[in-house]
Amino acid sequence: MQLNSARQAWHDCYYTAWDSQGAFIENLGLLGAMVQTTDKQRKASHAMHQALAGCIQQAIGTLPESLRAFGGWMYNPVENHDHREQAEELVFMAAYRAGPKMYAKKFEKARTVAAGVLHRYRRLHQGGQSEGIDPCPTPEVFRAWLLAIHGLELSSEQWGREWEGFIDACFAACNDLDKQALVPVAKTLSMMKEAA
Repeated sequence: MQLNSARQAWHDCYYTAWDSQGAFIENLGLLGAMVQTTDKQRKASHAMHQALAGCIQQAIGTLPESLRAFGGWMYNPVENHDHREQAEELVFMAAYRAGPKMYAKKFEKARTVAAGVLHRYRRLHQGGQSEGIDPCPTPEVFRAWLLAIHGLELSSEQWGREWEGFIDACFAACNDLDKQALVPVAKTLSMMKEAA
């Protein structure tokens, strides 16, 4: 388990190594039969990972469910689409509240745009490493992605006036929610490093 950053710790605390006891139990459930174990599955490093993971998971458990869902969608190695939906709604509502009111027609499109921004933000920080590349770095690519994935066609005319401010608000919302979700993990990491 890496203790380099709160993002990495969140990811790693839910990661089950293939040679671990957790993976063994998962395989047991999937296969419905006994799987041969090895001495490698009983090493101290696995016990240490489980102990550290438990501390981080306990910190995550102190968050309100909405922030747990946001962080879970961002960093959990196993995708949970309920978390995705909650995270998309959080981002949308935060960005909507930060900007001017919208007509109903734009309001529904804005939900999809917010989901697209969350996808981009997640790809930038996926796996807790924050070294990703924006999959939609230009408005043209983002519009094409929204059309291909969500079937949402947005006009390129007046793009800056219509959508840039809202997209910036969505990125700001993602950043704020991310920071809030990582606070208890960062505090726990800090305490663990001081104790070590």
